[in-house]
Amino acid sequence: MSLGRSLARFGAALWLACAAAALPGLVDATAAQSVPDAMPGAPPFPAKLRVALSEELAGLDEGYVPRTRNLRPDGSPRYTNRLLLEASPYLRQHAHNPVNWFPWGEQAFAEAKRLNRPVLVSIGYSTCHWCHVMEEESFDDPEIARQINERFVAVKVDREVRPDVDAIYMSAIQQLGRGGGWPLNVWVTPDGEPFFAGTYFPPEDRPGRRGLPETMRSIDEAWKRDPARLARSAAELASAVRRDLAAKPVEASAAIGAETLLGALATAGRGFDPIWGGAGKSRKFASNFPVRLLLRIHRRTGDAEALRMASLTLEKMATGGIQDQLGGGFHRYTVERRWLIPHFEKMLYDNAQRAVEYLEAWQVTGRDDFASTARSTLDYVAREMTSPAGAFYSATDADSRRPDGEMEEGWFFTWTPSEIRAVLSAEDARAAEAFWGVTEKGNLEGRSVLHAWRPPAEVASQLGIEEAELAQRLERARASLYAAREERPRPLRDEKVLVAWNGLMISAFARAGFAWNEPSYTLAATRAARFLLDELQRDGRLLRAYQDGKVAGPAFVEDYAFLIAGLLDLQEVDPGSGWLESAIALQAKLDSHYADAAGGGYFRTPDDAETLLVREKSGDDGAIPSGNSVAAANLLRLAELTGDGSYVERAHLLFAAFAEQLATRPGRAMELLLALDFLLDTPKEIVLVHPQDEDAGLGALLEPLRRSFVPNRVVVVAAQGAELEARAARLPLLAGKTAQRGRATAYVCENRVCKAPTSEPAVFARQIAVVRPLE
Repeated sequence: MSLGRSLARFGAALWLACAAAALPGLVDATAAQSVPDAMPGAPPFPAKLRVALSEELAGLDEGYVPRTRNLRPDGSPRYTNRLLLEASPYLRQHAHNPVNWFPWGEQAFAEAKRLNRPVLVSIGYSTCHWCHVMEEESFDDPEIARQINERFVAVKVDREVRPDVDAIYMSAIQQLGRGGGWPLNVWVTPDGEPFFAGTYFPPEDRPGRRGLPETMRSIDEAWKRDPARLARSAAELASAVRRDLAAKPVEASAAIGAETLLGALATAGRGFDPIWGGAGKSRKFASNFPVRLLLRIHRRTGDAEALRMASLTLEKMATGGIQDQLGGGFHRYTVERRWLIPHFEKMLYDNAQRAVEYLEAWQVTGRDDFASTARSTLDYVAREMTSPAGAFYSATDADSRRPDGEMEEGWFFTWTPSEIRAVLSAEDARAAEAFWGVTEKGNLEGRSVLHAWRPPAEVASQLGIEEAELAQRLERARASLYAAREERPRPLRDEKVLVAWNGLMISAFARAGFAWNEPSYTLAATRAARFLLDELQRDGRLLRAYQDGKVAGPAFVEDYAFLIAGLLDLQEVDPGSGWLESAIALQAKLDSHYADAAGGGYFRTPDDAETLLVREKSGDDGAIPSGNSVAAANLLRLAELTGDGSYVERAHLLFAAFAEQLATRPGRAMELLLALDFLLDTPKEIVLVHPQDEDAGLGALLEPLRRSFVPNRVVVVAAQGAELEARAARLPLLAGKTAQRGRATAYVCENRVCKAPTSEPAVFARQIAVVRPLE
């Protein structure tokens, strides 16, 4: 956008604001010049909406590029709809479609009732490749948009902002016997009950796939011909969705215990790929394999196979294309078994979980390559996914723009030999091509996804150099190639801030800050936590999302649970900063508004939320853990820290609520099994007290704990004196603990019974190394 046009729009907005009071009729007429009266096949917008859209357009940044092919000669968008006023990047991506989109809400369904039309609910997210395809092919096409606008009320939903709506309609498509995915397009009655659903619809009929226009024609005819029949079908499908997602009665007969964990190990073993690691032998998701659970089972049983499966999976992922070999961080999944060809979007939640997996594997094995992978993942997030205020952005897109202007999935991340040689010296180029597998043929449409399958010793031998020399060449090459890649058009970055996903990343940074005594990681966690508590709380209750100063709700159980977990991790590395108190306060809100008092566990939505088809209560762990799984671990940790028995009672009710799932479908509750391992263990209560304003050996005493894998524990570090006394009122663990003989002192306790206090790191290491076998 030119500066002149930007100033003109600013002037228009200023004129509109000044004239609003004195000349409201003139304002309406002027607004109509900036925004079309109507989308194709839709009635004109109300005057108030036209003004709001004109003002929003006028206030856009100078570099704003409308995401549409429908442009006026001056480059401004021909169409603008209500979604321009939303905070969600995904909704705003569709703001210039000729579709008369509504955001999810009462207004859309009231309009459907007034017009007696079905509602098209189209669900996706900002970095979804096939969502982009369907938008470009269909939703940005004026003729297809006209058909939508004449037959339906169209609603766009960002599944990352409204996972409750997404869960309901994802269940609907699965109840219809179809595979789910995104974009998810569901036709529902004006009461929100679904009767037809699909994922991607092309703009015309294709072999094996019906096009969107023909699908819409059939639905429209059926609605007009026999609406009562569709209403009955919708009622039946809605009942099936309620049965699928509603809270289930507690099954007292479903026993859970050590056999449940061992059964999960057996399940993982049956699906394990013995060559490439992970689960299955086709498409590979890192989240589908329970690395962290296997590490815990190995700790409690000594099972070498559990450790081997976890280690092989981490090795293959780290050397494959699923990890960005130049910039760090992990892509979402790979389309084949070798972890080589990824779907190139990068999600914050994936990288938070991968960082913790590699960190824990380093603690178990001491392997430097696992530590390096965890660090590079966190460094990527700190460098590329952190806002100036310290919060973490959500994702980056799979698609990027080629030099010819066309969009192509993964182009930003892939290389050819000629591109490598244009950047590097001849020697460094040979090393880079050999080590990262760059060939003339390539492995993805003539380009190469970088991977590091060959051991450095083998590559060095091929090049006739020492390994140390190879390492130097690769270090230079990585820096130069990364700098050159930064000159390419970058994939779209989704800059919304989600509380839940930020909570996961706060945990990752806090745990890494503790494990490696790395202040920059601790600072990253504290800045993000402070941002969430300052900007996404209202009257002590959380909101879900933040974007460009706008907040959106509601918060869900996972927002509370993940942030509470992050604050509990943060209080270990940054004690005395109020993080524990914030966690306790948030847990009280979760208990007050989300708990299922009768059946145990937590509903996804609060008791005062919008009424949907069903109030979901889920323990399913997928790409993102369920809120109930993380809440279970939080309750157990809070009970150990505070001695408050009500937390234990809630935890036991939660496990009872999901006992049947744990016993019969453990693969769908792998994160909840981590909490079960905590419950079945005797957690260590670790207190370290040091003299006021003095280290007095605290750093050396902490070292064994930093590098040890002690997952089922709570840690409290306090300075002797007023701080300790003040915190002891909240934390009974601190009562009677002192820094003996003026030196930092460690107390390792179980069930409030403590071993002899020690100031010797070697003695402390032996105390925390004691493991209770899984019986």
